[in-house]
Amino acid sequence: MPPEQRESDTEPRLDSEPRLDAEPRLDAERDLDSERRRLVEEKKNERYVWWYLAYFLFGIHLVAFVMIYAVMHAK
Repeated sequence: MPPEQRESDTEPRLDSEPRLDAEPRLDAERDLDSERRRLVEEKKNERYVWWYLAYFLFGIHLVAFVMIYAVMHAK
């Protein structure tokens, strides 16, 4: 092996060294990812709330109609 090649093997490679500017970018990506996950979860929860409200209102109307029927047909 030529000496130039041996020297480069002992020196750390630039692409294997951690980049100083990579950490803030990773933190920003992590923040964006967590924000995106939070927004997706919030949207899903909001849909659940609307479905629960719809079922609740349907149930109240159903009970009201049954009560109206019972009062109208009482003897």
